[in-house]
Amino acid sequence: MAKKILRLTLHRQWFDQIAIGAKKLEYRTVKAYWKVRLEGRHYDEIHFRNGYSSQSPFMKVEYLGLNQITYDGERVYALQLGKVLEVINWQGPGR
Repeated sequence: MAKKILRLTLHRQWFDQIAIGAKKLEYRTVKAYWKVRLEGRHYDEIHFRNGYSSQSPFMKVEYLGLNQITYDGERVYALQLGKVLEVINWQGPGR
């Protein structure tokens, strides 16, 4: 059976933090767009990209689940991240 993949684009700062294992939650504002993509859906992995080029840094991360929380006074979806499974075209933090 094919894996269910959630594809997201990130700014470099957050991509680096996830890649080194320092960031274990990724946040998205509770809005209609994210509700459709996240609520009631199951994913096996999240594929993160830092940019839109085919040569942009890319990583696969284990997806552990979804919660709604309040973060900085705003309701957000908190995507729980597991192991970093693969990283491609990435030179390390801040490079």
